Amino acid sequence: MEEKNVLATERYGSQERWRYRLKEGVLKRESEGEDRRFTRSSVVGVLKSIFLPQGYPDSVSEDYLQYQFWDTVQAFSSSLSGTLSTQASLRGVGVGNQEATVAAATITWLLRDGTGMLGRILFAWVKGSKLDCDAKKWRLVADVLNDIAMFMEIVAPNFPTCFTLIVCIAGVFKSIVGVAGGATRAALTVHQARRDNMADVSAKDGSQETLVNLAGLLVSLILIPLVTDNAWLTFTLFFFFTILHLLANYRAVRSVVMETLNEARLSILLHQYLQDSRVLCPLEANQREPVFLEFRRKVPIKLGVRFGELVNNPQELQLALKHNNSPYLIGVKHGSVCVCLGEDASAHDEIRAVCQAVCLSTVLLPPSPSEGALKSLSAARTQGLWELVSESHKLIDQIFPSFLKGLEASGWQVDRTLLDWDEWRVDWRKKTD
Repeated sequence: MEEKNVLATERYGSQERWRYRLKEGVLKRESEGEDRRFTRSSVVGVLKSIFLPQGYPDSVSEDYLQYQFWDTVQAFSSSLSGTLSTQASLRGVGVGNQEATVAAATITWLLRDGTGMLGRILFAWVKGSKLDCDAKKWRLVADVLNDIAMFMEIVAPNFPTCFTLIVCIAGVFKSIVGVAGGATRAALTVHQARRDNMADVSAKDGSQETLVNLAGLLVSLILIPLVTDNAWLTFTLFFFFTILHLLANYRAVRSVVMETLNEARLSILLHQYLQDSRVLCPLEANQREPVFLEFRRKVPIKLGVRFGELVNNPQELQLALKHNNSPYLIGVKHGSVCVCLGEDASAHDEIRAVCQAVCLSTVLLPPSPSEGALKSLSAARTQGLWELVSESHKLIDQIFPSFLKGLEASGWQVDRTLLDWDEWRVDWRKKTD
């Protein structure tokens, strides 16, 4: 009978629910649950509204909380390490030394900042397009370089004749950290924002970092008197904070589960599919994705190359078109698998092209691949590279439709990718009329 008196129900996000009940002619608002710890008016609710995006947890990715926890730990440890390196830098430029001149200190500081600016521009030019594709790797690289730069600043005062050179190199490293760290943070924000709320997620991330830096500042006020003129304690604390910083960063990038395909994740998925016809879910593939820069030998894959890099004469064009029903050309040139993309290629075509390129790259690199489908493909290698490419077209025609359906069914995004395509697009069909 009481349920009939309920005139309306409402909720705030996924945590709070109320109902409006008519009692004795008066409309009263009641909470549906007994646990009121997470009501908006509570202390926890206020803290959530300050430091978490609106609509949390529904408005962000499932890995948001775990990533932010480890990101907070690394930011705190980095803040304390930064305090130690800053103190060493100030001592190196002459703070506290009556013989030091203001002009010399200023010149050193300007040289450090100037080389850092140049490093920022050069790194963005050389690696800017790679940061979206491999956000996890470059996020970790940025933090490793940051620790190296701070270590250089700490040891620099012990080498007065090379002090300026050392801090300038550290400045270049820190400028790379600024570019790589900021860009990869933006890429991860795109992943975490699930309601087109990038600005809100980014703003709350900034609030969290500010709070952590404030906590680091308070702890630093205690540390500074202890480490002043105590090199042994300075290095001990620095190495402790550095280990904590790197560990937290590793756990942070490992916790990210991205559903968008890059070359590493797509390669993992394809090899697993060729082994047992199973498409891994995003969580499984992300756990296998390497997060360190790899230096092992492999056949490079170049995506979106110029037409002239792949085809040198009409005969090669005919060989490239043999058994090719896709809006791209693919071949092996100068030890690399090159893909020339057509103007009308879709995101599905881009995924297909990279799958074929991964197959060719695997077959070309000894030892022979273990997957059954690639074993049959490697047999064509003895007949020449263009024959190998022709056979790879047949293979990809056979496996790709079901593979693509498996990607969609497993929750992968196939309408957009993070594949590292260059901007060259070619319409070769008109040239062969």
